[in-house]
Amino acid sequence: MTMFNVYQLVNRSIIRGSGSYVWDDTGQKYLDLYGGHAVISIGHAHPHWVQRITHQLQTLPFYSNSVIIPLQTELAHALGTISGKEDYQLFMSNSGAEANENALKLASFHNGRDTVIAFRGSFHGRTSLAAAVTDNASNRAPVNYAGNVIVLPFNNIQATEACFQNNRDSIAAVIVEGIQGVGGIHSATAEFLHSLRTLCTRHNTVLIADEVQCGFGRTGNFFYFDRVGVTADIYTTAKGMGNGFPVAGTIISPNIRPRYGMLGTTFGGNPLACTAALAVLEVLQAEHLLQNATNIGTRLQQQLRQVPDIQNVRGSGLMIGFDVPDSLRHLRNTLLTNQKIFTGSAGTNTLRLLPALSLTMRDADDFILALKTELRNGTHSVPRNSNNPDAVQ
Repeated sequence: MTMFNVYQLVNRSIIRGSGSYVWDDTGQKYLDLYGGHAVISIGHAHPHWVQRITHQLQTLPFYSNSVIIPLQTELAHALGTISGKEDYQLFMSNSGAEANENALKLASFHNGRDTVIAFRGSFHGRTSLAAAVTDNASNRAPVNYAGNVIVLPFNNIQATEACFQNNRDSIAAVIVEGIQGVGGIHSATAEFLHSLRTLCTRHNTVLIADEVQCGFGRTGNFFYFDRVGVTADIYTTAKGMGNGFPVAGTIISPNIRPRYGMLGTTFGGNPLACTAALAVLEVLQAEHLLQNATNIGTRLQQQLRQVPDIQNVRGSGLMIGFDVPDSLRHLRNTLLTNQKIFTGSAGTNTLRLLPALSLTMRDADDFILALKTELRNGTHSVPRNSNNPDAVQ
């Protein structure tokens, strides 16, 4: 048997990680400013996280949701406290796509409607309705096309108001990322999110905050919506929630009432998953990582804006994007090859920085120095094409 080849792989085999660094099978060390798609929140192999999971693994790795799992209640309480959503309800699953599927399903259950508003540039997952509300045709098979999804321009209040006017009795939910990650680190404006809140309240529509990538402290606030003072009816979270352990949450307003059988999962909320998420919350608080994300992120953006040829620096906390001209489109590849630094991308000319929230000032400064070195030396040494084993998408 062979692997089903759907990933354009970097020609590196990463076998170890610690903090903001990873090592490949040759012993080469890399600064990781991508964190496996924003998954690594408290640092690779954080000692507290490892200890907590090891203890749980030796005690009870798994049991199903057919019995009481006290760790679920403990996690819900801790998550409510740190997020300020004490009166909300938690449903656990395994991935961001699953969290969004559950959110959309709950919205439809709640008001009995079937239409969803999503936005251009969005990414909400690769399964079923999550793919249908994702603005990327390459992710959707014919079966994923839903006639009840309306995709509107991002940050366009007038278009959204007009859509509600024309579909006022059918809109079950609006789903929106506070910061579009895969879409290129584009933030929803405060005015736009406030207008969505007003429209959803007026029309009994469920407002879903997709915080899968920008949540769990990455922006310096626990949720990006908090940053602009907007309350959603449902929040979805995943990537940074487990620091690499598969776990996701759908965080649900008390106005949405549960009933038996509405949702279900085999693996969601298992003891190991709960333990991983609890360990992350404990480290976030003990090491003040939300404040660190704010401090380091602010410094990085300030420094990036002073670098010639770097354009449109944007983002919040340690969720940062910037553009480069077409002449520098190989920059991500050369940073990896020449400077041993992992970064992310969106399209061909946008780089994304999604490091661990524990990133140090020294690591940030080292990146800026490496970036300036690479720009000074030119980025033509690693061509970007399908024959290049180090090509990164």
